This record gives sequence, structure tokens and C-alpha cells, in this order.
Amino acid sequence: MMAPAPSEPVLLISSVRKQYQSLRPLRLNHLAIARGERVALSGLDAGAAEVLVNLVTGASVPDEGEVRVGGLSTASIVDGDQWLTSLDRFGIVSPRALLLDAATLLQNLAMPLSLAIDPMPADVAERARALGREAGIDDRSFDQPAAALSVLVKARAHLVRAIALNPLLLILEHPTANLEGADRASFGASVAAVAESRRLTTLIISEDADFSAAAATRRVVVHPASGELRVKRRLRWF
Repeated sequence: MMAPAPSEPVLLISSVRKQYQSLRPLRLNHLAIARGERVALSGLDAGAAEVLVNLVTGASVPDEGEVRVGGLSTASIVDGDQWLTSLDRFGIVSPRALLLDAATLLQNLAMPLSLAIDPMPADVAERARALGREAGIDDRSFDQPAAALSVLVKARAHLVRAIALNPLLLILEHPTANLEGADRASFGASVAAVAESRRLTTLIISEDADFSAAAATRRVVVHPASGELRVKRRLRWF
């Protein structure tokens, strides 16, 4: 896939409407995310968030409007092979993603890098460790089975897997759904640090104010009925 021109948004959503199993369709009038920007979007429940992720990745297309990623309209993806290739542009952190509980954390982190995880080549192991450290994972966790990990370490593991192949767009879909208390802001700070160092363009879909404040460079809320975006401060819809 060709990289977008420097002046072109990495993600551009225009006049989108998508019907799904809800009382009203998903509406999003205009959202543009520039290269390296981290935008937190609130106002979407779990169902609407999943629909939006599918629209951005091209798994579905809008009933109306257009979604462009890297300058390419998702509607221009014409077959399954092209769509599978296009998925390399995305790194996704989602509560729907799973780790292999019986595998070690290091094996889980290495999966985007290699199918050879048992035994694991030394260079793959070192790359996986480096990625884990970048996301704030302590070395003592690498040899633990995923089932024994804390919720925060699991969240960091999903972040590692999302960034492992240097995506064009990092997407976080309600990433703190299972986190509590101070872990939310801590994970947000890790996301910010990783994305800043890699200049990763990032879309965050979250209702978690503490996480979004730590992770994002811009926060907006979508009005569910009109699809308009407003700057997220102490904003309530009436």
C-alpha cells in the first residue's frame, strides 16, 4: 500500500452512516486524524465501537459516506486477498482479542513476528522482549503463562502485538474495559509513550476519561443522533 502524502490525513471519515442492530445507525460526519496524532473518540457504546472499527479496517463499508485510510477509500478494496493485505496497515487493541493462556507471555508477544515460538529463535525472542519493555512490561513477566498475568500486563501485551509490525494506524477499542483504578491512567501513559516514540497515528475509542487524558493529543465526543464531533472537555449532551 502507498503511504499517504504528508499533508493528507492518515484517517479521513466523511458523512458516514452505517445501520446496525441498534435503535439508530452509527453516524459520523467528519473525522480527520493527521500523521502522528492521537485522537480519543467518546460517545460510542461497545456495539457502535465495533461497527466503527470494522468500517475503518474495511471489514464493512458505509451505507453512506466514505472512509479513507492512507489515502485509499475502503470501498475500493474489491476482493478478499486485497482486504487481507490491507489489514497489515492496522494494529488493533480490543477486548475481543485473546491471548493463548497456556503459552508464555513471551510466546504470545512473538506471534506477530514468527510462527516459530516453541522453540523460539533467539533473534525473535530478543525482538519480543524489546517490544515488551517498550510497552512497560517487566522482564519477570516474560516466562509466565498468560493465564497468570495481571489484567494490566495483559493490556500491555495486546499493545505490543498491535505495534509489532509498525502499523500505519493504531486502533484502541475500549482498551480499559477490564482495567481498574490507577491502572487506566498508567496504561494510557504507556500508549502515549509508545505512540509518541514511533510517531504512530492513533484512534482511541473509549469512555474512560482518565485513560484518554493520558493517551490522546486530542479528545472529541460524537453526538449519537447527529454524528457531529465536539471538543471533549466537561461536555454533556442535553
